[in-house]
Amino acid sequence: MSGPRPRRVVLLASSRSYRNQAFLDAARGLGVEVVTGEDVPLPLLQRSDASLPLDYRDLVKSTEAVVAYAERNPVGAILGVDDSGTLLAARAGAALGLPGNSPDAAEAARHKPTMRRRFQEAGVPQPRYRLYRVDHDPVGIARETVFPCVLKPTTLSGSRGVMRADSPDELVGRFRRLARILATERCDEVLVEEYVPGVEVALEGLLDAGHLHVLALFDKPDPLEGPFFEETLYVTPSRLPAHAQGRIREAAGRAAEALGLREGPVHAELRWNADGAWLVEVAGRSIGGLCSRTLRFGVGASLEELILRQALGLGFEAVPRDARSAGVLMVPIPRAGMLRSVRGIDEARSVPLVEDVEITARTGYPLVPLPEGDSYLGFVFARGEHPAAVEAALREAHARLRFDVVPELAPARRP
Repeated sequence: MSGPRPRRVVLLASSRSYRNQAFLDAARGLGVEVVTGEDVPLPLLQRSDASLPLDYRDLVKSTEAVVAYAERNPVGAILGVDDSGTLLAARAGAALGLPGNSPDAAEAARHKPTMRRRFQEAGVPQPRYRLYRVDHDPVGIARETVFPCVLKPTTLSGSRGVMRADSPDELVGRFRRLARILATERCDEVLVEEYVPGVEVALEGLLDAGHLHVLALFDKPDPLEGPFFEETLYVTPSRLPAHAQGRIREAAGRAAEALGLREGPVHAELRWNADGAWLVEVAGRSIGGLCSRTLRFGVGASLEELILRQALGLGFEAVPRDARSAGVLMVPIPRAGMLRSVRGIDEARSVPLVEDVEITARTGYPLVPLPEGDSYLGFVFARGEHPAAVEAALREAHARLRFDVVPELAPARRP
């Protein structure tokens, strides 16, 4: 591993990201300067108060802007905080000769068909799949599909647009629904994948010179069987048998290698059943939302501190995770409408083992549930001696929250 580099980091994230503050807090403790390169599309670009306003949809100009900044102000690392920034970080880092993932690997981790193809070439267990354009005839797709199946947009994240179909009629209806979702996105391809049954887990790790350090393995106790795939509960450590956890770690490492990922955080989603571990997908970034708050290492180090240490060559070590169980509940949106109020927050916080409840949705703003939406109402955090007790505390806290969601008023028609 190379030695320490300049203690300045460029963080690339969506302007809506929850993650920046955690990195800022970790950087402050390490004495690291942070420059935030936020995705601020035109026409807001010129009026943004971000440290480094960028339009991520124009990768060429955004790369040039980051490189120009770094040439004037030497940086030690460029980090993509969420999916929107990983490719830009790789391109700018490569142009500056900084350690990190190659643009090719970053693209493979973001573009699901490329990911599937590389897993197939490397023999990584994954669902069977076919790729279609969004304007393809869904009736024809239904004729050549084995059910149940999962429809998945090729570039969106956060389970947005992901839907299960159990019959030809369901596939036709959900394909058309997905086409409407993608009409406003730069995505015109859809994967139709075999549905893989089993329990789902999430693996959080750090890659250092190609070696995967597994930091945590989360169970997802709620069954993710469709028709949509909204994640709600993450609890660590996993309650799966040791041999299953070993197979999952091995599969995640093979998957990262197949994509060409070699440096920095990695977040993998897998399913486990009687046939072994199956890769759902791998992202070249850390866990999303506020979920990283569940993880503590050594004497209180955060996940973001470990990521910054590894990126800057500050003596990163795979320190052990806090031995206690921890979990997070991502509060789902119950229905579409306008959020008017949230009640029961203090009651939820009073549940034993619950550490905090943070509501991130703002009152007076519209709520859009999956599959059209990609956000949550907030997060509940708990910590205790046993995973089952943590899970029970999270469920009890959620039951005490009450959300007043009213229908949005349709715009008045002009006479």
